[in-house]
Amino acid sequence: MSDRLGLGRVFNVIPAASGIHIPMSNAAAVSFVTFEDDGSTILTLNESIDGASEQNLVVIDTAHKAPGVGGSWTKITQTAAATIDLADDTTNDAMVVTISASELSDTFNSLEATVDGGICIAIIHDLSVKRAGENLASNLTN
Repeated sequence: MSDRLGLGRVFNVIPAASGIHIPMSNAAAVSFVTFEDDGSTILTLNESIDGASEQNLVVIDTAHKAPGVGGSWTKITQTAAATIDLADDTTNDAMVVTISASELSDTFNSLEATVDGGICIAIIHDLSVKRAGENLASNLTN
C-alpha cells in the first residue's frame, strides 16, 4: 500500500452522506463537510443501533465555517445540540462538524447527519483497519 494514499489507510469518504447511517465500529470519528451556496444549511445529527432505534445526538458544541472558496475557517461554539445552523450566513457557506465515536450513547453504533439543502460529505477517519482504497468493502465501512 502506498504511503501517499490516505483513502483506506487514514480515511474513507461518503460523497453523498445526508441521511446515511454510518457504522462507527471501525473508526474513531467522522467529519461532516457541508456546502450550500446561500449558506443556510442546517445539519442535524442522529445516532442509531445498526440504522434502527434512531434518536437525536445532542453533542454539537463546536464546528467551523468558511466561504466555499478562499477565506479562513471561523470557529462556531454553541450549547450542545443535535443541530447546527449557519443562520443564513451568506459569507460562510461551508461548515465542518467532527463527531467522535466515543460521543455515541451506550449500545448505539451508527451516526447519521442530515442537511436541509446543499451537500453533505462524510469523512470517516482514524480507521482501525488499514486497507488500500480499492480494498475497502464499501464507503460505509472500512
